[in-house]
Amino acid sequence: MLRSTLPLLGACLLALSSCGSNTDTSTTTTTTAASPDSASTAKATSADTSKMAMSSPAGAAATAGKADPNGPTAPHATDAEFMMSAAHSDQNEIQQSKMALAKGVTGPAKDMANKMIADHTKSTADLKTIAAKKGVKLPTDMDAEHKAMAPAMEKLSGKALEEKYLSQMVTDHQKMANTMAAHQKMTKDADLQGFITKTLPVVESHLQMATQDSHMKM
Repeated sequence: MLRSTLPLLGACLLALSSCGSNTDTSTTTTTTAASPDSASTAKATSADTSKMAMSSPAGAAATAGKADPNGPTAPHATDAEFMMSAAHSDQNEIQQSKMALAKGVTGPAKDMANKMIADHTKSTADLKTIAAKKGVKLPTDMDAEHKAMAPAMEKLSGKALEEKYLSQMVTDHQKMANTMAAHQKMTKDADLQGFITKTLPVVESHLQMATQDSHMKM
């Protein structure tokens, strides 16, 4: 009786061992198969995080402040036209800044206005020297677009004025930076090449300053 029972017991133990081995293999396979999904999820999460950073005001500010020669520009089909647009741009910033100071802007808007007057007065002087050599008479007033918007801006005060002023500085400096970058690719005039090389970084620094300050006001 004992001899007949022992083979049967051995067969049972062998069957149980085989089942345990199959279970371990299945578990390992399942874990391995899940790994690609985990990697995809990690990549998707990383991509979503990047998109959120770029869509936030801080992310946008970090990528702003540079000229885009393919973006909106002022007229600059010829060297003379470029100089006229640059002179108008100086006057737009100087006169809007003087108005903002006269109406008592404070904080970043006040700092911006003082810097605009100083820097654009200097660029006007530099441009006048070049224009005189080329026989080009520069405008001494704002362009038609800014003259038209001046009455509405003058009616504003306090925070509303500061926000509008800073927003306009972003728009104006982006357009002028674009114009300079685009015209630098066109012009063969050494004097204007030098003027743009010297002045464009200043305009871009104004754009960065205005962009950061306008986000702070929001």
